[in-house]
Amino acid sequence: MSTAVTIWERGRLDARVGPRQVLFGRMYEDTSIELDVFEPGSRVLCIASAGCTAMRLAPHHDVVAVDINPIQLEYAARRIEGDPGFRGKAERVMDFMRFFAPLAGWWPSRVRAFVELEDPAEQMEYWGGALNTWRFRTALDGLFSITALRSVYAPRFLDFLPKRLGKVMRSRMERCFERHPNRTNPYARSLLLGELSSDPPPPAGERIQLVHADAASYLESQPPQSFDGFTLSNILDGVDEAYRQRLFAAVKRAAAPDAVTVLRSFGDADAGSPANRAADDRSMLWGTVLVRPARAL
Repeated sequence: MSTAVTIWERGRLDARVGPRQVLFGRMYEDTSIELDVFEPGSRVLCIASAGCTAMRLAPHHDVVAVDINPIQLEYAARRIEGDPGFRGKAERVMDFMRFFAPLAGWWPSRVRAFVELEDPAEQMEYWGGALNTWRFRTALDGLFSITALRSVYAPRFLDFLPKRLGKVMRSRMERCFERHPNRTNPYARSLLLGELSSDPPPPAGERIQLVHADAASYLESQPPQSFDGFTLSNILDGVDEAYRQRLFAAVKRAAAPDAVTVLRSFGDADAGSPANRAADDRSMLWGTVLVRPARAL
């Protein structure tokens, strides 16, 4: 078995030995990108995770949602059936960071006022004057230092991250604030206030097929040209090159002639690619959101 498969199969973000966990209570991926590039009525494959992407695609597509972590897949199934869900490991990590936010001048009333803005120019003025303080920059640099992250994440999840991650994340936040209105951005509310989106179960939930499987293994078992679109989250973050090549080969085999792929990464190795639509993703977390024909993988 490839090391790449094993790290996600463990169902943990840390390096400790223990039971699998619900890693994500919500997904921080702006599905408006997928809705823009996938043809309506097409058959698409996504990573199940917290179920958000599958639920947003289901009214327009036939969706197969795969996840190698059975605990996460069961959680997605409950959300698709209408369960409001809860905070996963990732949300609890962010809650810890927000707990100390007032020490950097990020008082809840001040942050909430920022989230209610809807003019990007006004947002950038508020950001520069009230939030992007030296105390905030110092705190973020400390929280996103490799030393601090090692206490939460396994080494495989850190190897691909850019250097000076605190500065990089501030740049990604600013990229979002100067382009997208905060008030209508649910991801800004989730990231800055910790408020989880309350996605209603889709009326077409029966069009979502949930599969407990590794994405590459599942696609290798499917008929050729059986999918029109693939949105693979950041499945390649923390995996080895052998698995990357295996997944790409499986995608190309299962792809219809005009199939499109969407692949995210916290890393910025492909940030300069013309296929990178990270600036369009309102979640503001990603270094790359690559939208490419499957045949170009």
